[in-house]
Amino acid sequence: MSPWQSLVGLRQPWKRSHALVLLPIALIVLITAVDLSIPEYIYLEPALVIAPALTPSFAGPRTTGLIGALAVAANVIISYLFGNLGSLYRIVQIVTIFVLSVTVVVYSALRDRGRAQLAQVRSVAEAAQRVLLWPLPEQIGPLKVASLYLAAEDEAQIGGDLYAVAHTDDAVRILIGDVRGKGLPAIGEAAVLLGAFREGAHRHASLPELAATVEQSVTRYLADSEPLEEAGERFATALLVEIPDADLVARMTTCGHPPPLLISTGHSVTVPSLHPAPPMGVGRTGPGDHSLDVFSFEPGDTLLLYTDGVIEARDTHGRFYPLAERVAQWPQAGPESLLHHIRRDLLAHSGGRLDDDAALVALHRTTRNVRSRAKAAVDHLHRNSRTAARPGRAGAPTRTPTAAHNDG
Repeated sequence: MSPWQSLVGLRQPWKRSHALVLLPIALIVLITAVDLSIPEYIYLEPALVIAPALTPSFAGPRTTGLIGALAVAANVIISYLFGNLGSLYRIVQIVTIFVLSVTVVVYSALRDRGRAQLAQVRSVAEAAQRVLLWPLPEQIGPLKVASLYLAAEDEAQIGGDLYAVAHTDDAVRILIGDVRGKGLPAIGEAAVLLGAFREGAHRHASLPELAATVEQSVTRYLADSEPLEEAGERFATALLVEIPDADLVARMTTCGHPPPLLISTGHSVTVPSLHPAPPMGVGRTGPGDHSLDVFSFEPGDTLLLYTDGVIEARDTHGRFYPLAERVAQWPQAGPESLLHHIRRDLLAHSGGRLDDDAALVALHRTTRNVRSRAKAAVDHLHRNSRTAARPGRAGAPTRTPTAAHNDG
């Protein structure tokens, strides 16, 4: 955005608010003029309270106080011109408008303070979201990726649900998890889980080893920070997914997390069979305590990962959200479009508000990366062949076809 566009954007709200201020001022002038032109026994002065009562809807406490002062001054002028400024009735009217004006000024000040505090909380939540939940790339390895996070608390944009992705040498690894609790109090455990995954994703050869390392980090954190009254009650579910760049399979290790949905190219929606381990933080486990499940993941397939905040969302009759049934309605949707449909349908099902945080990640397998790797391998062989057949340069050793074949 250019500086000029920013200036225009700032001036437009300023112009609108100042234009609206003319409304209560015009109302005071109109009431005063009409009251002075009608018979004395008809009283319009009480209608002056409308002006200060209306102003807080679009202006701050200072402008509201100014409009209140004008309303009181108008009442004083009307009473003076009618010659009964000292009467009890006029004094009660003036005091009433003054008290009401002070009340709306205080209300306006408290409202603005509340808005400032809410804006600060939201800015903290946005900063925490940027630090913890890094935006997932639209394309990584052989995958098109889309993600969605719906926080249960209005003032928070992040909570106990989490996701992350890492690209190793030959595969993409994805984590989706759910820490017990919701909103800002669950951020601590979520940060530990994400940090352990991002560090360990490039260091461990298998998902069971990675799951054991992540769980050790979670267990150490809970041992150091878990309150005594919540001992044994804090844990995290997690699903670790590995999708090789070349092999058309998906590997998974789950720790008490709901299984994903597989949307195949034949437009069928299935639930892969997994062997879950207990949630993280319940007890110490090693790599041997985690199973590795492998199933086919072909080009054109989509894998939908989610947390239990999605499938446990209830409607007004207490019915859970039927995710698999609803996803089957959009079999040809891309990752972004699929999550857009789910978000709109989920909020409509739950009445516009969720009782728990919810996160979804859609992974669509493309053929681009697999083909590019195969093409790169062929090109590499061709280059080796040409190098082997080319005469050696002066001062450089000449490679024979046999040596090139052995090196390849």
